[in-house]
Amino acid sequence: MSYRALSAVQIINTISRLERRIGERFPDAGLRKVCADLLALAQDTQRKAEQIAQPNRALRVVIVAAVGGGLVGLVYVALTAARVIHPQMGNEVFSIFAGIDAAMNVAVLVGAALLFAVTLEDRIKRRRSLRDLVAFRSIAHVIDMHQLTKDPGTLLGRGRATAASPERTMSKYELTRYLDYCSEMLALTGKLAALYAQHLPDPVVIDVVNDIEDLTANFSRKIWQKISILESYDAAAARSAAAADAT
Repeated sequence: MSYRALSAVQIINTISRLERRIGERFPDAGLRKVCADLLALAQDTQRKAEQIAQPNRALRVVIVAAVGGGLVGLVYVALTAARVIHPQMGNEVFSIFAGIDAAMNVAVLVGAALLFAVTLEDRIKRRRSLRDLVAFRSIAHVIDMHQLTKDPGTLLGRGRATAASPERTMSKYELTRYLDYCSEMLALTGKLAALYAQHLPDPVVIDVVNDIEDLTANFSRKIWQKISILESYDAAAARSAAAADAT
């Protein structure tokens, strides 16, 4: 087993365990359904990432044939130009240069076509990867929406609830676990996106994956600010209790 590359199987197993953990603690929570969707996305990602990593043999055969035909065409143009230019040496300079210019134009066009053919497979894989990576950005926003109303300030009794306030029935411990589950799901979302960059180290794909990882990290940072508030409140309560016992 390699420890230098991400394993799609291990990521799927981790998400599966996380889905069970959420279900055991919050069986009716919508977060469990989101994690189940993340698990399905992970399984789909494994299949798609492995397909992207595999060479498209049929396309490569066509590309090799196109490159070979292009090279043959260039040789033919060069030989034709040589036959036209040689008899005219010394008497029709203008015609010679016109023939050279035409041959160069053909060579440039054929070279551009060959470059297009050689990079076709990578561009197809890039387009597929970019299309698939949109799903990770979307599910990251969905996870963030689920933690949005989990406000530790109201749970700690700072302010009264209004008629439009969301129902809050979690204890401080349960809220901490819920927020921690959200943070784990965001981290795993970033790791799933990184599988595409691992199988296709294309600069454009890597930039998009980095953007997704930045997005999930920023969302997770907000979550840990809430967890820090809960932990600091517990620490302050413990200090107050210790001070009261001392007096």
